[in-house]
Amino acid sequence: MTVAPQMLPGDIDLRIASAPVPYREALAEMTTRNAEIATAEARELVWLLEHPPVYTAGTSAAAAELLDPRFDVVEAGRGGRYTYHGPGQRIGYVLLDLRKRARDARGFVHALEGWVIETLADFGVEGFRSDGRIGIWTRDIDGREAKIGAIGVRIRKWVTMHGFSVNLSPDLSHFAGIVPCGIEEFGVTSMERLGRMVSAAEWDEALLARAPTFLAALDRACPPRAQAEPAA
Repeated sequence: MTVAPQMLPGDIDLRIASAPVPYREALAEMTTRNAEIATAEARELVWLLEHPPVYTAGTSAAAAELLDPRFDVVEAGRGGRYTYHGPGQRIGYVLLDLRKRARDARGFVHALEGWVIETLADFGVEGFRSDGRIGIWTRDIDGREAKIGAIGVRIRKWVTMHGFSVNLSPDLSHFAGIVPCGIEEFGVTSMERLGRMVSAAEWDEALLARAPTFLAALDRACPPRAQAEPAA
């Protein structure tokens, strides 16, 4: 179930699910919507939701990284490796037509990362990019780097799909069934583990307040790697 459709700047549909959406159902709907956006049959879409527990496999997923398939395993078609989705995690699916913007795949990912990082900062959590490691990182309670958000996208005919996930208060033991994003040496954390109790509604409100900045960034090409923000 979703709340009544809303709009973001630029006539972009905003959909906020009020109940968990099964991953296979969401993937089928995303795939259809992606094709419809490419042929101008549908508006662009930002979809905020949560999934029941599921492991999703990206195009680079290795079988050895699926340690315990205790939940459904779905081939997602996005870039990346294995990722867990489940209750307490906020998902943002971002379906945008880059033909209207800078046509820069790396710039899109950079802007998406920035959107999440800036929203984390609104709750007092320092998120950052780490060179050579996909996702959003922070300092865990032991001071070590840990992943708090995942990024995975697919671009077809310059129309994006998939997006990001952020750990608000998931059961972190569920990540033990996989090697998250193929990175064994670093752990996974959450807002709750860091002492920040943030509801999905609170996260959505802060995220959407920063949507205009995210969308404006897509009109600019990604800065050269040497100028990209350094990892903390």
